Amino acid sequence: MAKLVVLSAGFNGRTHELNVDKTTIGRVEDNTFQIADASVSSHHCEIILRGTDVVIHDLGSTNGSFINGEKISESVLRPGQTLKLGQIELQLVPDGAPIPAPKPAPGAPAPSAPAPAQQQRKMDSTMVVPRGVNLNELSADGTRPTGFDTSGKGFSKKKGNNNMLFVYIGIGLVVVIGIVLVIVFTQLH
Repeated sequence: MAKLVVLSAGFNGRTHELNVDKTTIGRVEDNTFQIADASVSSHHCEIILRGTDVVIHDLGSTNGSFINGEKISESVLRPGQTLKLGQIELQLVPDGAPIPAPKPAPGAPAPSAPAPAQQQRKMDSTMVVPRGVNLNELSADGTRPTGFDTSGKGFSKKKGNNNMLFVYIGIGLVVVIGIVLVIVFTQLH
């Protein structure tokens, strides 16, 4: 039977044998194959065995499913091809074939080992993989464009005029309440 092998650091060497018609992959525990990584959606994709074909069906994941770098919604995964879910890479290995070596991340430190099972249960949101900076978001001199604040000085300070209005209203209320109390006490005696 074919199996999926995780190639990403921190999860490398983990395998899952595809021995049922439908296998779900995702970050939470109710999946058939759990991958507790923040870039993987809670229910990322499902693997459907159709005869000899291994079909990957994306379940509307945040970061998408890719086969050999091409985004898919549903596609056949062939032996030796790489399936990428978020930042996690997996490879389909036919039965009896050697398990491939993990791919190191270029220039990046290896991620820490998976969290203990108790911490994995608390994870409930998907981390969106950053896309970087578009060149058209930068101005010609390489500085950051000013946003909605056109002064170019950052955020401007508010004027304190409204605060004084509340102070005057508060003083007025205290005076009115005081007068009402004096009238009430004088009528009681």
